[in-house]
Amino acid sequence: MMLKYMYIDESGDLGIDGSEYLILSALLVENPAVLDRIIKNMRRNKFKKELKKAVEIKANKSSKELKICMLQKLNELIGAQIFYVVLEKKKLHSEFLKNNKHKLYNYVSGKLAKQMLLDNLDLEIRIDKSKGKQLLQEDFNSYFSKILKEKSSIKKIIIYHSYSHSWSGLQFADLLSWSCFQKFEHNNNEYVDIIKLDQEVYHVW
Repeated sequence: MMLKYMYIDESGDLGIDGSEYLILSALLVENPAVLDRIIKNMRRNKFKKELKKAVEIKANKSSKELKICMLQKLNELIGAQIFYVVLEKKKLHSEFLKNNKHKLYNYVSGKLAKQMLLDNLDLEIRIDKSKGKQLLQEDFNSYFSKILKEKSSIKKIIIYHSYSHSWSGLQFADLLSWSCFQKFEHNNNEYVDIIKLDQEVYHVW
């Protein structure tokens, strides 16, 4: 059974009065060490000056040149896949979800899980550690795993809530969600059009 690695992050906010869209992205890779090498090389070479004092790479704080470089490097990954889920908030009619950010996040992530058809593999998932309370983390883990297993033949799922500065995959997921957010929130396709990997976009209605 093959083990694959998934990294999940979001762009936009969970508040109804904030951004028009909420985007979740998931990057699926076979070898996370490749992502580590990409960022290590960027820090040592071309972007050494820009990243000298940066603990991690965040899309909204990085130069255009750096973001484009990262996306182009992603195109070199063999077997990698990208999944997005897009929530247009004005089309959300559930008052319960509008008033419960954690349940809204779980709901949207469940929609993300539903579009993934992942067969004959074990899965290690890392999500940016935004849910500080253990109970909220466990609630997410249970919900996301349940829906993922309904559609895919996955025997083992392990979910970690991790700090993004420690994981290159989460920094790439941040860039991917940011790029997709530019497309929907600001009508700017420039960044998503760079990506040549298989990309699946699912809308929540």
